[in-house]
Amino acid sequence: MSRLAPLSEEPINEDEEHSTNCSKKNGHSWKTWLKTHFHLVFNKKSDLKVLLSVLGCPLFPVSIHSKMPVNEVSSSAQYIIQHFTAATGCRKLQGKVKNIFATGKVTMAMVDELGGSAMAGVTTAAQKGCFVMWQMAPNKWLIELVVGGHKVVAGSDGNVAWRHTPWLSSHAAKGGVRPLRRAIQGLDPMAISAVFSLSQYMGEKCISGTDCFVLKLSADQADLADRSDSTAEMIKHVIYGYFSQRNGLLVHLEDSYLTRIQAPGTYPTYWETTMATKVGDYRAVEGVMIAHGGQSSVMITRFGDNLKEGHSITRLEETWTIDDLAFDVPGLSMDCFIPPKEVQKANQEENLDWRSPLQ
Repeated sequence: MSRLAPLSEEPINEDEEHSTNCSKKNGHSWKTWLKTHFHLVFNKKSDLKVLLSVLGCPLFPVSIHSKMPVNEVSSSAQYIIQHFTAATGCRKLQGKVKNIFATGKVTMAMVDELGGSAMAGVTTAAQKGCFVMWQMAPNKWLIELVVGGHKVVAGSDGNVAWRHTPWLSSHAAKGGVRPLRRAIQGLDPMAISAVFSLSQYMGEKCISGTDCFVLKLSADQADLADRSDSTAEMIKHVIYGYFSQRNGLLVHLEDSYLTRIQAPGTYPTYWETTMATKVGDYRAVEGVMIAHGGQSSVMITRFGDNLKEGHSITRLEETWTIDDLAFDVPGLSMDCFIPPKEVQKANQEENLDWRSPLQ
């Protein structure tokens, strides 16, 4: 079994004739990515791939078990999280709920703003789809998402995270195992409470007319290094959580990551991806407040001294709703989160030291 190329968190836009060969050796997907993205020209055929690669199954910047110095935890952040857990009523889930199941719908679209060109503001046709998500623990999860006839599957068994797409097959993720971002968008209040309990208090800000407390989390340098390679360097990945001062609920998430791309013999190019998500429509599920809807907007900015046309910006948009959510679904076991065989074998052969155990 050949080594699997690592899962990129950048937009994927490979040509169809390359799709069956992208996992033949490490770094090949990056070479193809560089070749097809230096001009950032999206067409109708590739739009859906970019949407699914960026919006489909993004991961949270940090692990639930991230190790942060205790002295960085402010009493203000602890108070805000205590307010959140009380507002959602999620304390009753601790130690009692074994798993979570959710189904929902998504609508995705792309707006091209290619350096202020004539295509600026042109919105592609919206793509509708649905997803199913299972979660046994914050780091054990599986999601299946279908949009526009394309299916993306991603999962984690607590040791390795992976993703399968029709154009790239199965790929293991680089860096430590992190929770699925969709679960942090209001579906799992216990995970939200756990991950933000070690955050940094940044002050107050008004978001969409709501006065909020702002908490910040950042991926540490060791994790950024694990998620980098000789072609792509992850420079930063930070996330801000906005919690309503009035009711204590999470109402907004905003995260961004900056990547430095440089192929041999070329000038470096920088990609900055910012995703902002409005979280709302909270409803009680077995006495716990769960967000049932929201909107996400992504800005992908490419810049560098060698770019003749200056900055290139692309905006992606998504609207999501939750149709059903349940706790403690019978029959869900650890076997449901086993990675594909090719991912298992690749990890066994390579003994990837970036994998972190759940405990």
